[in-house]
Amino acid sequence: MKYGIILIIAGVLLSAFQAFRNSAFYIPENWPKPVYNFQVNPTTPAGAELGRALFYDPILSRDSTISCASCHSQYTAFTHVDHALSHGIGDSIGTRNSPALMNLAWQSKFMWDGAINHLDMQALAPITHPDEMGESIPAVLTKLQRSELYPAMFRKAFGSREVTGEYLLKALSQFMLTLVSAESKYDSVMRNQAEFTPQEKNGYQLFRKNCEKCHKEPLFSTFEFRNNGLPADTFLNDYGRMKITQNPEDSLLFKIPTLRNIEYSAPYMHDGRYKKIKEVLRHYTSGIEHSQTLAEELQTPVVLTSNETVDITAFLLTLTDKKFLFNPEFSFPQKLFLQKIKK
Repeated sequence: MKYGIILIIAGVLLSAFQAFRNSAFYIPENWPKPVYNFQVNPTTPAGAELGRALFYDPILSRDSTISCASCHSQYTAFTHVDHALSHGIGDSIGTRNSPALMNLAWQSKFMWDGAINHLDMQALAPITHPDEMGESIPAVLTKLQRSELYPAMFRKAFGSREVTGEYLLKALSQFMLTLVSAESKYDSVMRNQAEFTPQEKNGYQLFRKNCEKCHKEPLFSTFEFRNNGLPADTFLNDYGRMKITQNPEDSLLFKIPTLRNIEYSAPYMHDGRYKKIKEVLRHYTSGIEHSQTLAEELQTPVVLTSNETVDITAFLLTLTDKKFLFNPEFSFPQKLFLQKIKK
């Protein structure tokens, strides 16, 4: 009986190990439990590989010129860097700065205004938006089904050569779920594998005093919606979450972005109005516009000396995760698309 129990336990552990080994997603040590439901869409290497191919393929756009990666470049923390607002087909210009994509399994609402409430639905917005990819889902499915590459990849990932909207969106989610950033200097310090410099340590203390209520460790955001005192752009007239809820109490509320990899994710804010970290810090010390919906956390002015601003910046740079930014498993699948061209 005793040996039977041991064998059962060993079998459970082996199954768990095999499931972990075959998964394309991992949870960093001491991180909170993800909110994404992996039972509905478990990540697999084949699913993530398919999602990666789709993420980089402009076939998803109406004129085959824009891919997801056009606005979400790996080397800039999966956002864009050369302009304030996103660009789409036909040189169209969007109305917001594209969010940086990382640690999405810990988020339940997406886009700056929370218009999408599930990761599996997120890709619908850019694919169908007329100023982004400008395509319809039926047209995308037809193109993918006719391709020489994708039916076999869908079969490998989902057991069927049929390209469906459900599988398309789930594959994209699986790839995006693998975009876990948890290997910065900050993470090494938290694991007692490195130490902050005196300047970084002081910056960390100042950060915890002034910033952590909204940018909570270890994800460096609560992913809630706040009015951060940014005056509305008079051209865009973007009032954030109120557009979705139609509730005046949500006026000028935008999703709190993560600060991870902030060194690489400029420009900043929902409209990309700031190009440098020091401009963002200056906003919080002297640029807050008070209104009825201003976040409670910002009702009391943030006071920083010039040296303290430099120290906080030094700490923020410890959130850079170069393993994430240059991970070949997240980059353009060159070999796969070369095979596609040769065929």
